[in-house]
Amino acid sequence: MIDLVENDISVEDYFYLRDKVNWKRLTDKQARLALSNCLFNVKAVDENGNILGMGRIVGDGAVISYVQDLIVIPEAQGKGIGSLIIERLIAYVKSLCEDGSEMMLCLMCAKGREPFYIKHGFAARPTESLGPGMIQYIA
Repeated sequence: MIDLVENDISVEDYFYLRDKVNWKRLTDKQARLALSNCLFNVKAVDENGNILGMGRIVGDGAVISYVQDLIVIPEAQGKGIGSLIIERLIAYVKSLCEDGSEMMLCLMCAKGREPFYIKHGFAARPTESLGPGMIQYIA
């Protein structure tokens, strides 16, 4: 059984998950700020309380939000945990929308992960009307 726990990700949990998927190491300050400044986060835990994955929403909460740091540890991948997390994140953003309005929910996924997000209603860019996503790293 998998439980989703909202807004309760520790810095240690965050480091553990990032390490499990070989993501870049953050400083303690970066991790604390990332977690405290997001709009919403959720973690997936098993029946023993072991963390299996997480995701967070960042943005302004009114016009645009982003899925950030959707992580599922390798040994738990392919078991529907990522889908549980992304659906909870989407539900959170839907809860922010005012009647008669819409909000953009964006993300940047790792190469090869596009089918997962398309399955959950995201459109891969570029399209006929949208250009490619872009990025710049600031050091």
